[in-house]
Amino acid sequence: MPNSLGHLFRITTFGESHGGGVGVIVDGCPPRIPLAAADIQVDLDRRRPGQSKIVTPRKESDTCEILSGVSDGQTLGTPIAILVRNEDQRPEAYKEMETLYRPSHADYTYQAKYGVRAVQGGGRASARETIGRVAAGAVAQQVFRKLVPGLEILAYVSQVHHLIAPTQVENITFKEIESNIVRWPDSHDAERVIALIEQVRSEGDSVGGVVSVIVRGAPVGLGEPVFDKLEADLAKAMLSLPASKGFEIGSGFAGTRLRGSEHNDAFINVGGRVRTATNRSGGIQGGISNGEEIVFRVAFKPTATIAQAQQTVSISGEPAELKARGRHDPCVLPRAVPMVEAMTRLVLVDHWLRQRAIAD
Repeated sequence: MPNSLGHLFRITTFGESHGGGVGVIVDGCPPRIPLAAADIQVDLDRRRPGQSKIVTPRKESDTCEILSGVSDGQTLGTPIAILVRNEDQRPEAYKEMETLYRPSHADYTYQAKYGVRAVQGGGRASARETIGRVAAGAVAQQVFRKLVPGLEILAYVSQVHHLIAPTQVENITFKEIESNIVRWPDSHDAERVIALIEQVRSEGDSVGGVVSVIVRGAPVGLGEPVFDKLEADLAKAMLSLPASKGFEIGSGFAGTRLRGSEHNDAFINVGGRVRTATNRSGGIQGGISNGEEIVFRVAFKPTATIAQAQQTVSISGEPAELKARGRHDPCVLPRAVPMVEAMTRLVLVDHWLRQRAIAD
């Protein structure tokens, strides 16, 4: 089972949802990068369950421990091991899942592929696995803060079910995104989204939506054609996240409704620098970053676990009915934001190190 991502900056996540803990090994981080547990904890707190009334009530502090690779507050250039111990485990909530497959979960496919599965919480298929990704993304962020300080990565919820955020891209700030529990880019508009999620939860149902990303200050030249194009690696990273179902960059699918004369980004000279007059390419051309803002979107399906009875079959193939008893998010979007940010950082830092190797 592949559990690693990256080439020069390579991460390997480990652990199951209801096991002893989860975490990550980060290999390839440059030495002398300032790093403390507090730098990682900030993003883990943004990802953790129980942080607001519209997410799962599972109580986990998600406190991280740095086990290796750091000394006197800076990285050594050796593998960095980060562990988060599981605290609030309730395996009894998954008793029925020993014999029944949960609709739209990985229960059946894991069982069919490996002949065994972690019944409690879905094991590696659980969103709890993303703790390691978010922790590693925080390490990548420290690399950028020291070596590429002009880089800014913003992720935010731009759509929940039929509700679409009205804010223009150029006006979005991290402070505004984090000012409300949905991570909606316009705090004055967030209450209608919160009301929708609460209504859906009261009905025992769930909703999906879209997380949008803006990368500002990305260097020119990131990306490795032909098969490691920057957008291809971003797409793989995003679609590896639990519940993700779609990826589009720049004009995306809407671009199919334009002609080439309408869609092309004309080159212009701005202060001696090559720029594009428009950014329908989303900051990437030929698989390589062009210095414009990298803009993409990730679609997330409604949470598969809902508090309504659903039709399924048992492991022996008999028809059955299943009603979930676990603690789950009625909408994954607010907690998906730091996950998407982390995956963006991991792809970009790996490509930045690869480009630096060429330049050197």
